[in-house]
Amino acid sequence: MKEVILISLAVFLIGLVMTMSGRGGGNFYVPLLVIAGLGMHQAATMGQFILMIAALTGMLMFNKNKLVDWKLALVIDPPTDIMAFVGGYFSGYLSGIHLKIILAVFLVLAGFSMLIKIKDRPIQKEKRLGYWHRNFAGEEYVVNLWYTIPVTALAGLVAGAVGISCGSFKIPLMVLLCGVPMRIAVGTSSAMIAATAIMGFIGHTMRGHFEPQFAFR
Repeated sequence: MKEVILISLAVFLIGLVMTMSGRGGGNFYVPLLVIAGLGMHQAATMGQFILMIAALTGMLMFNKNKLVDWKLALVIDPPTDIMAFVGGYFSGYLSGIHLKIILAVFLVLAGFSMLIKIKDRPIQKEKRLGYWHRNFAGEEYVVNLWYTIPVTALAGLVAGAVGISCGSFKIPLMVLLCGVPMRIAVGTSSAMIAATAIMGFIGHTMRGHFEPQFAFR
């Protein structure tokens, strides 16, 4: 009972901090759940379950403040969500140790991407195929769809398999490759995290990785 209370408290605190920063926190939930005794597949599924709830709450908060670029999310996120389902469903073909290695590598890459210095980028006025000009919340930016969609799809595949949201990857991607202002990237990420988590969770659940008795303790 004491262990359950400590885990619940840790999840609450992590969710609070991560939601405010537009990230899911799966990179913390999954290791925490593994330490608590869950197998990697079950921990990944539970991580997605927690992410669904936390991200939906964050999405409502950011949307209220008009910081969710819904058009951007609806264009670049569907491939991520589809691949998250694929990753969750086919994760059963990988062992727990393989998933742990993939998670570790992904987190290192995400960490390095967060350290890249953000530079002001000039807005290209000419229209080019695959470059989407956006005006939202008083900001102007250009989304490079050639990079963004394949990279987010790959991130979704990994995220769905290992039970994270890839918010730590999506935010730098939007800021560095698309020039999206940080406040909008954070808000938009909250909406995308929720969708990615839902699809990853469905994929895992269809393979029997969800343990409701642990989730609702």
